Amino acid sequence: MKRLKHHPSSEIVGTHSSALKGTSIVVGVTSSAAAYRTIDVVRELMRRGADVHVVMSRNATKLISPTLFEWATGNEVYVEFGGETGHIALSKMCNSMVIAPATLNTIAKIASGVADTSVTLTAITMVGMGKPVIIVPAMHKCLWDSPQAKEVLGKIRQWDMIVVPPAIEENKAKFPPVEDIVAAAEAATLRGRDLRGLKILVTAGPTREYLDPVRFLTNASSGRMGIAIAREAYFRGAEVTLVHGPVSISVPRYVRAVEVTTTKEMLEAVVSEVTSENYDAVILAAAPVDYSFSRYSKEKIKSSSKELELTLVPTPKISVELRKVFNGLLVGFAAETTFGSNNKLIALAQEKLRKRGFNIIVANDVSRPDVGFSSDFNEVYIIDDRGLAEHIPKSPKSVIARRLLDIVRDRVMGR
Repeated sequence: MKRLKHHPSSEIVGTHSSALKGTSIVVGVTSSAAAYRTIDVVRELMRRGADVHVVMSRNATKLISPTLFEWATGNEVYVEFGGETGHIALSKMCNSMVIAPATLNTIAKIASGVADTSVTLTAITMVGMGKPVIIVPAMHKCLWDSPQAKEVLGKIRQWDMIVVPPAIEENKAKFPPVEDIVAAAEAATLRGRDLRGLKILVTAGPTREYLDPVRFLTNASSGRMGIAIAREAYFRGAEVTLVHGPVSISVPRYVRAVEVTTTKEMLEAVVSEVTSENYDAVILAAAPVDYSFSRYSKEKIKSSSKELELTLVPTPKISVELRKVFNGLLVGFAAETTFGSNNKLIALAQEKLRKRGFNIIVANDVSRPDVGFSSDFNEVYIIDDRGLAEHIPKSPKSVIARRLLDIVRDRVMGR
């Protein structure tokens, strides 16, 4: 079960990040038509540094060849175990397991302890060893909606097995985005369910301030950072609410979401949440617009060659207003243009932390073209009101989200 020497698959290992470096993950494949999508999951786990081993049910091999997974991973693929007790060896060696796709038949067998395929046998063994198992269901919607599915899914969740909900489209419970599966695997493998019991609110994306029905002020925020935080927190067991503006990427359908447009609407939504629910932490990762137009035209303003004079007025500062009603842990972000001056970046962030009532602030230099807004990567300083000033070099936003939530966890739990 060692990777073949000089196998071409090794060339992609760690090319996205080193988040899973030093870990081994076993991927189970069952007989769903979505099995071909598992190749993408395997490769993305490897791009994050994982050593991946594949087990397949016998029926799955009728849909996709084990040879393809051996090519993808450089490791032997197991369809049946014999005297070598490979399920024991894999379960000891691997840190976690992902079953993608998981048929209802497979999920029901795991819930009932039926170990008659390599996939169910390995999954049951992993659970017995206290290791994370991530289930990625794919089936017809009528099966997904059945009381039998609800019962077995509820049962496996009681054992802390993680379910990545499917995408409901065309009357099918389809294979979810690969990004969601990889995020679940990273969170489960590296942190487990360490945020269980915490209630966290996250904001994400830009806001818009309209001049007329077609023109508005906004900024380049995509929402990637806030969504990465919400996704990571969810898979680590937290109860998450995401308040987001007009983001340019998909919002995770399994996270409770409140959609807003303007800065005032975002403020109202956040205040409504914290005054009606007991949140342990609020993470303001959104980039609300700081100014709005002094007047709004209900009709489109006609274009002409004449100059148009407009007056901008400040929008409310969400953190300042929030502090009037929320005494819990408050995390903010500071996007500054410091053109490479880290000292200036830290100083500006510390000043904002004090003025806006934050406990923790995440600062980044948006004058850089390779990180920040609309990028999957960022480089930040995490600064708190107790003297912390931690530098995270250029990393995927998922990695930054993970470290930020570590700090939030430790503060809330008093570590």
